[in-house]
Amino acid sequence: MTYITSWEEFAKAAERLYLADPTKARFSMKYRHCDGKLTVKLTDNHVCLMYRTEHAQDVKKLERFTSHLMRHMSSKEGR
Repeated sequence: MTYITSWEEFAKAAERLYLADPTKARFSMKYRHCDGKLTVKLTDNHVCLMYRTEHAQDVKKLERFTSHLMRHMSSKEGR
């Protein structure tokens, strides 16, 4: 498991991973208050994509990305 350093790179790779097989993809987030770090992970048991940030501005990017994934999940193509 390696961390992707660029948000844009993570978002594109995560979307491709999800669209490859939506039934196997899992998305999780973890926030550690003592470190002030947010970790985002998307995996399908073969590939694991992770992104870690300490910046508050990345939370808005994460919110947009999550809503984008939810649209995929609720659409007929995402099933």
